[in-house]
This record gives sequence, structure tokens and C-alpha cells, in this order.
Amino acid sequence: MRHYEIVFIVHPDQSEQVPSMIERIQKSVAANKGNVHRLEDWGRRQLAYPIQKIHKAHYVLMNIECTLESLAELEHNFKFNDAVIRHLVVSKKTAVTSESPMMGEEKSKSLLGENQNKIKPEAEEKAPAVKKEAAEEKAPAAKKAPAAKKAPAAKKEAAEEKAPAAKKAPAAKKEAAEEKAPAAKKATSKKKEGDA
Repeated sequence: MRHYEIVFIVHPDQSEQVPSMIERIQKSVAANKGNVHRLEDWGRRQLAYPIQKIHKAHYVLMNIECTLESLAELEHNFKFNDAVIRHLVVSKKTAVTSESPMMGEEKSKSLLGENQNKIKPEAEEKAPAVKKEAAEEKAPAAKKAPAAKKAPAAKKEAAEEKAPAAKKAPAAKKEAAEEKAPAAKKATSKKKEGDA
């Protein structure tokens, strides 16, 4: 038997059907002498892009060990189930039983009876740690903010130093234009005299 990781996305209107769908899949795998190693309900999440004009959907991750016939039956059921928007089956070399990175979030939960008691306390321990890390990330950003405020002041000073030179440049242009203008006026007046 081979190991597979399956992720499927359920239409948000049929989110109530997810537990019964998972139960059916587990029974189907067990009937064909397979095994479910990991089962996670990630809950309703934002999609990366709209699918069938839907922006949120219900995600479920499973790691199973089953035969090719059992897998073909599961894929057939996914294809012809209107509640399943998308599904992905990936072959794995070994059974994956550790929790996924998505389990650290509040919406996620493990649905396997054996792992459920073990994983929940770990997730609760991780959640405060994640919040502390987020607060620490914000604190250095707050310390950097005054430095960022100083930078525009330094830019203004540099601009003021350049400003006198910039003010001189237009004056120099005007002087050059005035020098050329009288010469041009003399040339046009000479042509008029010569024509007359």
C-alpha cells in the first residue's frame, strides 16, 4: 500500500457536510484495508483567487495509506461531488503523522481521536508564543519609526543645501538668455534695415 496526502476544498454552503464526508472517506479507506494517519480540519479560509465566484471555502487535509483502487474510488467521489470545489492528491514516501504548520492557527483542529487530546494543548501553547513573537516584531518596528522620521528631516536639510545652487541655476539661465536676446534683436534689426 502507498501513502498519500489529500487536501480537498468544500463549498462554504456545504460546510455542515464536512464531518459526514470525512466519516465516509475514513470508512472507505478502512473497508479497503487502508489507514488514516493524519486528519486535519483547517476550517473556512480565504481562497487565493475566486473559484466559481466563491472567495472562501472549507479546507480538509488527510494523510492516508491505501491501495490504488481505493484511491481511484476516492478521486472519483471527489470529482462527482458538487460540494468539493477542488482536490489534490500527492504521493508520499512515508506516512506523515506530525501536525501541519496550519495546525498552529485557531481555526484548525485535528479530527483523529488518538491525536486530538495531544495536539490541542500544544496548539494552545503555541498560540500565545505566536502572539508574543508578533508583538516583538511590532516593537522593533516602533523603535525604527523615530529613525524613519529623522530620515525625512535629513533629506530636507540636504535639499536646503542644494536649494541655493538650484536657485542660482535659473538666474544663470536668465542671464544667458538676456545676453543672447540683445544679440538676436540686433541681428533682426540689421536685417530689417538691409531689406529696406
